[in-house]
Amino acid sequence: MTDSEGGPHPPTASPDSALIDYAESAIVEDDALLAARDRADELGASAVAPAVGALLALLARTCDAHAVVEIGTGVGVSGLWLLNGMAADGVLTTIDPEPEHHRAARQSFAGADIAPGRTRLINGAPRDVLPRLADESYDLVFVDGPLIDHPRHVTEAIRMLRPGGVVVVHNATADGAVADPARTDPPVAAAREAALLIADDERLLPVVIPLGAGVLAATKAR
Repeated sequence: MTDSEGGPHPPTASPDSALIDYAESAIVEDDALLAARDRADELGASAVAPAVGALLALLARTCDAHAVVEIGTGVGVSGLWLLNGMAADGVLTTIDPEPEHHRAARQSFAGADIAPGRTRLINGAPRDVLPRLADESYDLVFVDGPLIDHPRHVTEAIRMLRPGGVVVVHNATADGAVADPARTDPPVAAAREAALLIADDERLLPVVIPLGAGVLAATKAR
């Protein structure tokens, strides 16, 4: 393709890409979050995109979250966003099997002046920890971590949610691969299974939100 002077058109972003870029550019993170992202880079740990973090804060505030479970602490980026939206006396229970992640997350929380009593960091495999958490006792459950574990974690999240609570699944689209019928590898199949568990539960009202790696959120009927 050429422009009116016969030269090639400059490349342009797709509408979807431009919209996502705009959503990300609209979010300004504070010094504590920027420092946490630096820790993630140093450790090679993944962290939610800023727009996904802002969505977590919004959902936490919308459901007046006092008790939240996070599956996959990382270095505390998503935890900081959740705490930003939670009630002032809310407690974040965050689970990760990596001790190094927990040390970094504690630094991130301290750097944001989060009172120690507002976070409960559990070092362990979520498959072992989640069954010990009480039924219908949490306002929001954030499911992150390896895709292959999402079906198990979503099942536990639904059990733990109180009526009116929200479950949020990160990378629910498996980086877009769920839409490709040729992709049947185990992580993609697990992402589809997790989505079906939510879609097939009549108590849940779900929506897919195209931010970051793709977010699936659902609220539980009161």
